[in-house]
Amino acid sequence: MRSNLFWLSDEQWAQIEPHLPKDVRGKARVDDRRVISGIVHVIKSGCRWCDCPPEYGPPTTIYNRFVRWAERGVWERLFRERAGRGRSTETQMIDATHVKAHRSASGAKRGNRTKLLDARAAGATRKSTQSQMLRAVFLPSC
Repeated sequence: MRSNLFWLSDEQWAQIEPHLPKDVRGKARVDDRRVISGIVHVIKSGCRWCDCPPEYGPPTTIYNRFVRWAERGVWERLFRERAGRGRSTETQMIDATHVKAHRSASGAKRGNRTKLLDARAAGATRKSTQSQMLRAVFLPSC
């Protein structure tokens, strides 16, 4: 077994288990602890669901459990219960910011450079703070 995998400790599992759904319809669920550990691993590492290590079980099982429980509000209730034992029960936040920019988001190849060259050719001065500071230092005020 790999050492970089996330596994819920006995204490963590004891706190989570009572909040999990008990109504099993159809086929019995596979090991909840293993699957939840896989879900946490994917969320912590940022990997794709299909890249989840096989030690957690099939990626489709892990993904489906996460999505179905999210739709049923299981994660929300679990979070509120666990966070409610903290300082404030009115406002709770999780920051899972993930910003993905397209490769062209920084501008086209000639976008800013062309404008700068056109401005220099026209004899325009740069409107940066640095050039304004230099002007203020080296040019006498009238």
